[in-house]
Amino acid sequence: MTNKELLYLEDALGHEKYFQTKCKETASQLQDADLKACVEQMAKKHQQIFQSFYGLL
Repeated sequence: MTNKELLYLEDALGHEKYFQTKCKETASQLQDADLKACVEQMAKKHQQIFQSFYGLL
């Protein structure tokens, strides 16, 4: 892997971790059960994407 590709993966990992954190924070503040479940599902999806990128390293 080139340095540029590694930098891309590092950047992508940071973004996915940020999105996951924000989704979890938002879900904890929501009272609507359906909306909360949707946002929690988004957090799980970002966790999966993070793990996929991490697996490339």
